Amino acid sequence: MQVLKISYKRHRFPPQIIGHVVWLYVRFNLSLREVEEMMLARGVDVSTIRRWTVKFGPLIVHVLRRRRPRPRPGDVWHLDEVVVKIAGRSYWLRRAVD
Repeated sequence: MQVLKISYKRHRFPPQIIGHVVWLYVRFNLSLREVEEMMLARGVDVSTIRRWTVKFGPLIVHVLRRRRPRPRPGDVWHLDEVVVKIAGRSYWLRRAVD
């Protein structure tokens, strides 16, 4: 299994700031200007958000999806219920569906 490593070489900001900016822009419904103003309030003057999103966004998504546990057969099941009348009496039938 190959591990994908994101390279932040030759960038002025540390990886934590780049990752946080891309996460803010992609995760929430924020404009580039709003993210830029949020970072400016923290003392970081960032104007390359769009380029970072295009460059690092797919890589960050790939790494996060690889970390997420996948459901295996048997991990997810649903409970199905139905009422059946037999000879005037109601019976609840329940079954677990995988």
